[in-house]
Amino acid sequence: MFNKKLHIPLYIFAALLFGLKTYIVYRFVFNISLENGMQELILLINPFVTAFFIFMLSIFFNKRRQLKYIKYGILIGSLILYFNIVFYRNFSDFITIPLLFQGSNAADLGSSVLGLIKLWDIALFLDVVIIWIAAKKYGDVLTASFKRRYKQFALGISVLLVVVNYGLAEIERPQLLQRTFDREYLVKNIGVFNYHLYDAVLHSKSKAQRVFADGNELNEITDYMKEETSQPASEEMFGVAKDKNVIFVSLESVQSFVINNTMNGEEVTPFLNDLIDDSYYFENFYHQTAQGKTSDSEFLIENSLYPSPRGAVYFTHAQNDYHSLPEMLGNNGYYSSVFHANNKSFWNRDVMYDNIGYDHFYDVNAYEVTDENSVGWGLKDKDFFKQSLKYMQQMEKPFYSKFITLTNHYPFDLDEEDATIDKYDSNSNTLNQYFQTVRYTDEAVEEFFTNLKETGLYEDSIIILMGDHYGISDFHKKAMSQYLDEEYTDYLHTQLQRVPFYVHIPGQEGENFSKIAGQIDVKPTILNLLGIDQSNDLSFGTDLFSDDRKDFIALRDGSFITDDYVYSKDQCYERESGELIDTTIETTGEGEASVCKPYLDKVEKELGYSDELIFGDLFRFYDFGDE
Repeated sequence: MFNKKLHIPLYIFAALLFGLKTYIVYRFVFNISLENGMQELILLINPFVTAFFIFMLSIFFNKRRQLKYIKYGILIGSLILYFNIVFYRNFSDFITIPLLFQGSNAADLGSSVLGLIKLWDIALFLDVVIIWIAAKKYGDVLTASFKRRYKQFALGISVLLVVVNYGLAEIERPQLLQRTFDREYLVKNIGVFNYHLYDAVLHSKSKAQRVFADGNELNEITDYMKEETSQPASEEMFGVAKDKNVIFVSLESVQSFVINNTMNGEEVTPFLNDLIDDSYYFENFYHQTAQGKTSDSEFLIENSLYPSPRGAVYFTHAQNDYHSLPEMLGNNGYYSSVFHANNKSFWNRDVMYDNIGYDHFYDVNAYEVTDENSVGWGLKDKDFFKQSLKYMQQMEKPFYSKFITLTNHYPFDLDEEDATIDKYDSNSNTLNQYFQTVRYTDEAVEEFFTNLKETGLYEDSIIILMGDHYGISDFHKKAMSQYLDEEYTDYLHTQLQRVPFYVHIPGQEGENFSKIAGQIDVKPTILNLLGIDQSNDLSFGTDLFSDDRKDFIALRDGSFITDDYVYSKDQCYERESGELIDTTIETTGEGEASVCKPYLDKVEKELGYSDELIFGDLFRFYDFGDE
């Protein structure tokens, strides 16, 4: 294949192979949306531009080191690409540096990771094998001691290509590097490897932000909060649950599309469907989590701040000063606890919980876990609730207790004897199994309600149920389109981020709300229901029962929902109909500003303020006036 007549330098051959593989992954493995020809062009040239630059650097070494650099360069590059593929299959997202520091979670992933690895993945390392064989057999022919002029020329060409690539990306998406919350846009325009370099810069910047913060940054943020988010709470609902226990149930991976829906003619969640009738139910309630998933949902409800766009706040900023829900409840006589049958260190919970004021954490060591009563990630939900009751009955009152379920967690495994509904039939084993585990969680919650009534805890408590984040990512578009019987668009993807949210107060009839809402609003809502003054608090949320509310719900990737519009990936839709209004956020076809543009400015400002608070640990400079 190689000889002196056909003398293709090995670094160019490696760049072509690796660039081609990377493009195939971008185009056919990652679900990257492409709206126009410019995006197609950028996605095509970027892998080759990046690969050429990386492998070109080998010419500055001697022949022996050239071979070593190219061989290990293509191997390491392939591993980085593959790790992103595996991560993307579950989260529809790309790895960030903060996630790498959460490696302590990896030991608990088990079958979750194995389920993401496919047999055909071995083909992704074919170029590595080819280059290693070529280096061994034809290394002397394919490498050389390049002259200085050649090196300067190759370096100049590679830098020029990088500049052209970035220039095209900036034309396609102005201020691209300011859109750090939208990783798909970054990967689509500058590629996964340049994205990782940029992520490293952001990580260093965020670490330095705390060092240089002096508190002056707070003035602008507090003014914004007082004007935009500190709206009057509902007087009608203020104190309706005063001195009652609060039982908060985080429903793992439960999305709203299963509520009041059927599969093969059967209700998927019969108990949760019936519970709507005597609860305050919010049908347009969105999760707002990012890479921290369940820990992000906890952070949102505890602090009414947005999670970090990269990694999990529970890891990266667990030692910050916060003005959390358990802390405020503790100041008003509440005993706070968390029930979760997982390792206490998972998501760094043991550190974070202690910092934000929880009195006790009932982790896996508080439960009797056997092979018979566990599946997937651990203790089955029915046993989890049953075993938790003994602790609740002995608990100091009033109490605030948060329960985090496990059974409805990817990969959605369930023992055959526990399945009371058939699997779905689609090309996605993940979706097929999801319905069975959701049904099991539904039954577990029903049993929990029954047991609360039998133990006498029910009447003196309010019970809040919330889906923590999505369970089915857009990696399963085809199967979801089949189940929902509609085309999977960016609009539908955003609408699928709705999760159930119930406020159940025994003795009250309840009401179904269609207003837009999100996890950012949970903390002020709970405080208002309990009649606790929050005038000195700082948050981005508003009481869900208030009529005077912020006019948008922001998702962490920069998408948002208003009463009239849904914005996702630079496209603006009518919220009710799903009809596409504008294909670009900057202008319409007539050159006028998109109707979504004013909201986008607000969303970016609010997300930015939240990041400043967290990265700068700014609450350490603020006096909340707590006694």
